[in-house]
Amino acid sequence: MPVKNSIGIWAFGPNATRFVPIGYHPETIHEDMASRTKRVVDGLADLMDGLEYHYPGEINEESVDAIKAALGPMDIYCLAAGLHPDPTYKLGVFINPDAALRRQGIEVLKRGVDLAAALGAHFIIWPGAEGYNYNFQRDYARTWDLFINGVGEVVARAAEKGVTVFLEHKNSEPAMNILMRNISACLYTIDRVRRLGVDVSRLQVNMDWQHLIMNGENLAEYAALLHTEGKLGHQHANSGWGTFDDDNMVGAAFFMQTLELAMTLQDVNYGARGERIGYDLYPYTEDQVAAVRRSVLQWAFIDDLARKLDRAALAQARAAADAVEGYRIVYEAMGLDKAYTDRIINERKK
Repeated sequence: MPVKNSIGIWAFGPNATRFVPIGYHPETIHEDMASRTKRVVDGLADLMDGLEYHYPGEINEESVDAIKAALGPMDIYCLAAGLHPDPTYKLGVFINPDAALRRQGIEVLKRGVDLAAALGAHFIIWPGAEGYNYNFQRDYARTWDLFINGVGEVVARAAEKGVTVFLEHKNSEPAMNILMRNISACLYTIDRVRRLGVDVSRLQVNMDWQHLIMNGENLAEYAALLHTEGKLGHQHANSGWGTFDDDNMVGAAFFMQTLELAMTLQDVNYGARGERIGYDLYPYTEDQVAAVRRSVLQWAFIDDLARKLDRAALAQARAAADAVEGYRIVYEAMGLDKAYTDRIINERKK
């Protein structure tokens, strides 16, 4: 049975950049979220199980009923903290130097948790604006204290409501230096929140693949470690060139890392407890629905390929740290078998 999936609705908006602020898909600018949802359902319901929305910009208490009516067979899997596009919070929510704005923003996010609870959805905290752009801009210890206290308050609300929270790291953008910039900082944040006395049993990590790739963090390694810690919560599937948050189609780059991740997720039985493969894509110039379909199909292919890998042979190769044998096993599953090898050798002898 395939692991269920979901897609971020943000993939289907204008896809703006700072060089093209109107976006590469300006035809979507005036599209309301219920209509956008219906467009996604019409184009992808045969491959997708659910959608993810940022709160309060993409979904809120006023729009939720219309969005639910447009979902058809799909569901809402996650709501995500979404105050980073609001210039009111240009200096962050949790770490805003204005105490009134901090309180206002935290209360908004707690209402987002309440809506997630009403929908039976999870909640993502991606603190993109929680950081700094310059040296000497922040008192680092105090800023981290504010961040931990704010996250802790939202997580405490989620624990009361039975909502699972996923922390998602990224190193940069929109803040040039985001506080929670790597997997270690995610686990540090969880531990700090725990030390506040907050129930962290439902506080887990969302692995955005391109965010890890930007940091040089090996996808399979960190999936394995998070599983060991009981914190492997969600996946945001994508790829990119490794220097920016491209959110390109799955498998377009870093194919071997993605293949090893697929194997690792299978080996830890990812999905057995309701986890999903969420897609975080940003089709700048591509047909949006077509780019998402291609990602889902390419992940299915990679996932199927991972199932063909000889686990017993790989275990022996890994036990000996034998990279050559490991790659022989992997490439054999992709068709570089003895017959192929013999053909290459024979052709060179002619």
